[in-house]
Amino acid sequence: MKRQVAHPDADKGAGIQQLNISNLQYVVHAEAAVECALLDLYGKFVNLPMCDVIGSGRQRDAVEMLGYLFYIGDYTKTDLPYIQNDDNSDAWGKLRRKPTLTVDGIVEQAKAMKERYGFRCFKLKGGVLDGAEEMKAVKALHEAFPDARINLDPNGAWTLDEAVKLTKEYGDALTYAEDPCGPENGFSGREVLSFYQNATHKPVATNMIATDWKQLYPTLLMKSVDIVLADPHFWGIEGSLRVASILNDWGLTWGSHSNNHFDITLALYAQVAAAAPGDITPIDTHFVWQDGQQLCDNALNIRNGEIAIPKRPGLGIDINDAKLAAAHELYEKLSFHGRDDAKAMQYLIPDWTFDPKTPTLLH
Repeated sequence: MKRQVAHPDADKGAGIQQLNISNLQYVVHAEAAVECALLDLYGKFVNLPMCDVIGSGRQRDAVEMLGYLFYIGDYTKTDLPYIQNDDNSDAWGKLRRKPTLTVDGIVEQAKAMKERYGFRCFKLKGGVLDGAEEMKAVKALHEAFPDARINLDPNGAWTLDEAVKLTKEYGDALTYAEDPCGPENGFSGREVLSFYQNATHKPVATNMIATDWKQLYPTLLMKSVDIVLADPHFWGIEGSLRVASILNDWGLTWGSHSNNHFDITLALYAQVAAAAPGDITPIDTHFVWQDGQQLCDNALNIRNGEIAIPKRPGLGIDINDAKLAAAHELYEKLSFHGRDDAKAMQYLIPDWTFDPKTPTLLH
C-alpha cells in the first residue's frame, strides 16, 4: 500500500527550505518514533541488531561520524538556565560551554573534539557570521587537519553570488558545501543550488530542499545536490533507506542529518547508517554537545571517529526508566514546547527576528 503523508492546513509547504523552524513540526513525523520502537522490539524478538532486519540488511559493522562544530554566543548576556561546568574532565568538556566566535576558537573546539572522540571529519555550522569569516575558519580547520574532510553548512543564508565567490576563493579547503544558498529572486532552493553546482562544480549536500518524496524528485532531476542527508525523523527508517538505495543506484551519496538528540537517536542513526547501501558520507551528530545526559545505561560510544555496531539486539540500548522519567518531568515544566530561537537571540540583539538570508549575528 502506498503511504501518503497528510499535511495540515497550517503547513505552508516550505518545510525547512527557508529554515523556518516553526514549520519543522511538519517535517518531523511522529510515525518515525513509532517505527523505531517497533523495529527495536522486533530486533529483540528475533535477537538481531536492528541493522540486520531493516532495508537490505547490514552493510557495515561500524559507522563513521563527523565532529559537528558550532559558534557559541555568550550565555552570560542572558538569564536563561544554560548548563555550565557539567564536565571539566578534559578540554572538550570545558570548551563546549564557552563562547566561541573566532577562527582560533573553532580550531580549538575541533582539536578538543578529536582528542575525546577521534573524529576524522568535521562540519562547521555556518550562517552565523560573515561568510568570508566562516570560510577563514574552514581554511584554518583544513590547515590544522589536512587529512580530514571539512564541510560547512550556512543553512542557505548566503546569496548565490556570495556562495560562488567564497567557494572559488576557499574551495580547496572545503570537501562539500551543505545548503550554501537557498531560495532567492523567485527561484526555489533546488534551482539555486543547481546554479551553484554549475558555477563551482563543488559537491553539495542538503537537508533543506529534499525532505520528502515530492521534493526529492525535482532535486535529483535538476542535479541540485550530490548528497541527501535523509534524516530518519523526516523520512522514517525504511524511507531513509529507500532514499539510500536510490542514491546508490544513481551514483550519489546518502547521509543523515542531525539535530539535538540523546543517545536513543544516536543508536538509531548508527543502526540506519549501518544498513544504508553504497558509499555513505560520515554521519552528523549533535550528541557530543549533550554527552553526559544519557538516557540509557549502555549508550553507544564514539571511538576513533566511529560507532561500532554492538552485538546486542534491536537498537542495542536499554533505556533507563528513571532517567527518562526525569527528562520527561523537566520537559513538562517548560512553559513552551515548541522551538523559539528568537527568545535567546533577543538578549544579544534587541528585537532580533529570523531572516533566512541574513547570518544570525549580522542583523
